[in-house]
Amino acid sequence: MSRSKIVFAVLLAGALVPAARVAGQQLDREARVSPRSAVAGPASAAAHGRKEGGLKLSDVLEALEQRNPRLRAVRSVAAAAAARQPEASTLPDPLFQFGAMNVGLPDLNADMAMTMAPSVQVMQMVPFPGKLSLKGDIAELGTAMAGAGAEETWWAVRSRASDLFYKLYALDRRIEVMRSTLGLLVDFGTVAKAMYSAGTGRQADVLRADVEVARMDGEIRKMQALRIAAAARLNALLARPAETSVPTPVLGALPLEVPGRDVLTAWAEESRPVLERGRLGVEQAEARVKLARKDIWPNLTFGFQYGQRDRGAGTERMGSAIVGFTLPIHAGRRQYAAREEAIAYQRVAEADLGDLRARVGARIDELLAELGQARSLVRLYRDEVLPQARATVESAFSSYRVGTVDFMTLVDAEMTVNRYEGELYQLLADYGTAIAALESAVGRPLPESERTLAEES
Repeated sequence: MSRSKIVFAVLLAGALVPAARVAGQQLDREARVSPRSAVAGPASAAAHGRKEGGLKLSDVLEALEQRNPRLRAVRSVAAAAAARQPEASTLPDPLFQFGAMNVGLPDLNADMAMTMAPSVQVMQMVPFPGKLSLKGDIAELGTAMAGAGAEETWWAVRSRASDLFYKLYALDRRIEVMRSTLGLLVDFGTVAKAMYSAGTGRQADVLRADVEVARMDGEIRKMQALRIAAAARLNALLARPAETSVPTPVLGALPLEVPGRDVLTAWAEESRPVLERGRLGVEQAEARVKLARKDIWPNLTFGFQYGQRDRGAGTERMGSAIVGFTLPIHAGRRQYAAREEAIAYQRVAEADLGDLRARVGARIDELLAELGQARSLVRLYRDEVLPQARATVESAFSSYRVGTVDFMTLVDAEMTVNRYEGELYQLLADYGTAIAALESAVGRPLPESERTLAEES
């Protein structure tokens, strides 16, 4: 029932021709200076956004992928790890020495029989076989872990952006509903004033209508402040100025049905980056244990030395070959202790992976419960709560026409409908938020469903 029809029917029911004339004049004035004009702001821009197609979640995620500073940072960290990886499996730099040997002191006499000038020596340390390859494996696993961490950050940021998207959706729709309620209250107040002026109404109705208009105006301003804050946080995620205009979000097709827990858990095991990073962490810890076990074996050092001297009868040239190795004389305090440390960290990595799996499974269960609850409540509101509330408005209107209920009973009934409509929009937003969180929990978008949860029934 439109606002104009309600006002017209109320005036007609009272059979107040003079009051109707006064109401019409006041309604014209109210239309020019309606409180609705005082609360124009983000929601009016949002309503314009709906006409223009509005803001889609896919647009937000695309901009997030390109602009989010946190994503750029973690991806740069992953790139840095990849750049460092080849160094781990590369031999240490050789040592080159150049000088003079056996020079006489203190006058630095180079004419002595044992003097060699110049003297050149090159030394190369070679780790025990298998150590370099293990270090390379550890570095490669570290690079993969950094990449998985960057992907996990993407899903976390994606979930945060989706949460703000649906929060903005709910705020915009609730503001629209509140403005509709405010318009009705203004019209009801106009009628109450006209009836009071004609001597057939009560002053209490006029005062109550004014109070409700002021209260609703305050609620709208509160919701607008919340919208400004949510839009600023979304702009921050997108690396845009806080005051950048954000059109009203448009609810996309949300799957009415999602796969079961076993399927989702299997998907998470395959796709969730944090679980992949945990598995890589276990593999890396195992490689560190293997490396620690090899550390007891000595590293080798190979060298070559060249020297020459001139004794007057010609230049004499000499060369030397050197082979050396480390002696693990402190193995109890160094190599064996490092081995125990590596084994302990392996147990830590395995325990962390088990904890991650348990938490991911619990999160999936939690989100499935939230989706089931939101789905049931959306159906309840659409099929029962809102139809009954609207029927109550019709009944209150009919009763008011014959004088069996007072004026504000009609107002309260209409406000109840608008409140339930706002709650329905919030439930739809909660459902979308849970879907986005479930996608982050399993590390992949959910498949499209033939049955979707739409904005309108």
